[in-house]
Amino acid sequence: MSSTSKGVQVRRVDEAGQVAELSLDRPEALNAVSTAQAEAIIRAATSLAADRRVRAVVLSSACEKAFCVGADLKERNTFDDEDLWRQRPVIRRLFGSVLDLPMPVIAAVHRYALGGGFELALSCDLIVADETAVFGLPEVSVGLVPGGGGTQLLARRVGWSRAGDLILTGRRVDAAEADRLGVVDRLVPAGRARQTAVDLATQIAANSPVGVRQAKQALRLGADSDLAAGLAIEDAAWRATAFSPDRKEGIAAFNEKRPPVWPGE
Repeated sequence: MSSTSKGVQVRRVDEAGQVAELSLDRPEALNAVSTAQAEAIIRAATSLAADRRVRAVVLSSACEKAFCVGADLKERNTFDDEDLWRQRPVIRRLFGSVLDLPMPVIAAVHRYALGGGFELALSCDLIVADETAVFGLPEVSVGLVPGGGGTQLLARRVGWSRAGDLILTGRRVDAAEADRLGVVDRLVPAGRARQTAVDLATQIAANSPVGVRQAKQALRLGADSDLAAGLAIEDAAWRATAFSPDRKEGIAAFNEKRPPVWPGE
């Protein structure tokens, strides 16, 4: 199954439809995100969020020359202040639609991930990058600040001072430095980002859908909590999973030495 809409492709990469790929496909602009493409991504992500068959999502690029170079500044150049103000809620929904997906999301990054492109990757749970990847948040160099979660998500991923080094200078970092800083979760040879991300998503999708979703929720909600609150969040996730049909199936399959057939409820 696949669909294409205004610079976005959505396809299922396995027969069961458990791993979905949301691919940015606006090569003529190096995937610079226009308002129309942002709206298409929101629709695609909203549809995936509601599909209980989908257990993991890969966010990739169909453009050979870039993952995503950020906002479409050519479109922005035609905006007056009112246009920019009207676009802002769309942009916030764009990043929120990826960040709030209930299943794990893995970014597959090659070449340039700049500005909003970097923020799209940061909105995912895991980032796989190949050796050609270049990351940067250059907003301060054009009179802006990151507005797709960059100041918050990067700091949570690598720490305040490392995030500040990148955000306040606006400098770019190559894949090797991004790996050293902790931006990247898996660094792979050139041309291997997408397949590695698909393999990782497939591995995740083989696990309990209830367990994986609850684990993601506990990780996200607990990240900004004190330890006591975080442990309470974890306990709630454990209870939601332990008393689900998935737990019964998982233990039965283990004892019967067979692959589990997850109810996913």
